[in-house]
Amino acid sequence: MEVSLSWSGWPEMARPPGERSHPRRRAGEILARLRKEYPAAVTALRHENPYQLLVATILSAQCTDERVNSVTPGLFRQYPDAVALASARPAELETAIRSTGFFRMKARNLIACSAALVERHEGRVPDVMEALVALPGVGRKTANVVLGQAFGIASGVVVDTHVHRLAQRLGLSGADTPERIEADLMSLFDRGDWIGVGSTLILHGRATCAARTPKCDRCVVADLCPSAPDFLSRRP
Repeated sequence: MEVSLSWSGWPEMARPPGERSHPRRRAGEILARLRKEYPAAVTALRHENPYQLLVATILSAQCTDERVNSVTPGLFRQYPDAVALASARPAELETAIRSTGFFRMKARNLIACSAALVERHEGRVPDVMEALVALPGVGRKTANVVLGQAFGIASGVVVDTHVHRLAQRLGLSGADTPERIEADLMSLFDRGDWIGVGSTLILHGRATCAARTPKCDRCVVADLCPSAPDFLSRRP
């Protein structure tokens, strides 16, 4: 991915105060504060190896991590590796993952993805972005989760619904697509921070900066957030 400080969709004068001169400095201060608030920012998806994390991340689409974590222990006992999952009977797999939602599509993707792992990678999860996104059901978000959390490789920034929302609210990006938001975040933070940026923003989105009712009065970066005044003004 080509990275540039594009500030996609943000006109020069519409950027948050002080942002026109020192966007990276402000972004760094936001990350530093949030890291103090969430010192152990890692994925909440429980896993023991890259295969388990890949499966769990695919299941987490439109589903909470808590729900996925309630399903995966039994799932991994039944299908301990890609070879076993590639041979799964669709109806049985659908039953096992039904509570995660979109279970038919997820079952198809999991079986196809596992078959591709067996055919192309001897059943092992690759540690290269291009190879991961070539797998059925795997996009950049899933690939970034696996590379960052399972291999410690910073290939990009995870952009889920929380990161998408917070990047816009915090004035870190004015883009509307995950790809352009990721590019903006990659340009604002050093590569060594890319893995932590996604994990930290996700935790902050869950704990404080909720979609409908953000807790701006408790937020450690409220004074750096261009959206906070508006939300605070709406409080009764």
